Amino acid sequence: MTMKLTRRAALGGLAAASILPAQAQGNSIRIVVPFGPGGSTDAVARLVSPGLMQRLGVPIIVENRPGAAGSIGTDTVAKARPDGQTWLLTFDSHATMPALLANLPFNLTRDLDPVMLIGGAPYVIACRADKPFRSLADVVNAAKAKPDGVSFGSTGNGTIGHLAMIQLQSRSGTRMTHIPYRSGGLAVNDTMAGTVDMMIGSAALVAAQIAAGTFRAVSQFGPARLPALSDLPTAEESGFPGLQAEAWWGVLAPAGTPAELVARMNNALRETLSEERIRTQMTQTQQARLVMSDPAGLARFLDGEVAKWGAVVREFNVRPD
Repeated sequence: MTMKLTRRAALGGLAAASILPAQAQGNSIRIVVPFGPGGSTDAVARLVSPGLMQRLGVPIIVENRPGAAGSIGTDTVAKARPDGQTWLLTFDSHATMPALLANLPFNLTRDLDPVMLIGGAPYVIACRADKPFRSLADVVNAAKAKPDGVSFGSTGNGTIGHLAMIQLQSRSGTRMTHIPYRSGGLAVNDTMAGTVDMMIGSAALVAAQIAAGTFRAVSQFGPARLPALSDLPTAEESGFPGLQAEAWWGVLAPAGTPAELVARMNNALRETLSEERIRTQMTQTQQARLVMSDPAGLARFLDGEVAKWGAVVREFNVRPD
């Protein structure tokens, strides 16, 4: 596996997701992405849409509904009719919402049914290639030398990347300035522009920039090194045992969606993600570890993520943007 694919290749074929006239939407399926365009969740939704359209026999519309740590788009799906026409394709911050938002207008378990855990990718700290950071030690040393003088971007307060950086600061005795963004694309743009010193994002989000040489990877937060970043130590290898953070993508439905429709969507997703071209883009371009779970597998996974990251939110009193 290499990182030689360009951003154009990373996005190749993603534009095929349907954006159709309003009159066609009555016989269509809507996939709600609770984040803005340009991030990895949006990219995954648009990557699988053509295959879903082929297998389900109806147009697929990807609808971006960003805001409030993903809760606005999620609420849209939680309140939708459970008729198989509305689905949620969401990101890791889904698991932090119960702890992050005091008056959440829905219940993750009661109002949403699990469909599939698509897979995950480790978080990566990356900076513009002309920045001085080449290792996690460089970041820590710079932050110690100038408290609050090192800035990092993330895809928002309470996202797993942000929480991982909070843990890093706590364990290293440093303070950094956090700049939250409403989408991964905005974080990438400002990192490229030098507005922030670095960013933390999923390997999927920063892979194209690292491959192009625009970004330098500084550290990865997975349980093991990515093959494409085999020379880059993990946070654990850099002296922070237990510090792991992986992005993930999951699909959910409004509660009460008939089991046969959930199974049909799960099968369509599995077949689409198993196509050689799609699998290659996910595992190499998006740097994802595919899981393609059944609904019960996603339910178990979510329980663990809610417990793990909810504890971090409460310990450090994290608030939404």
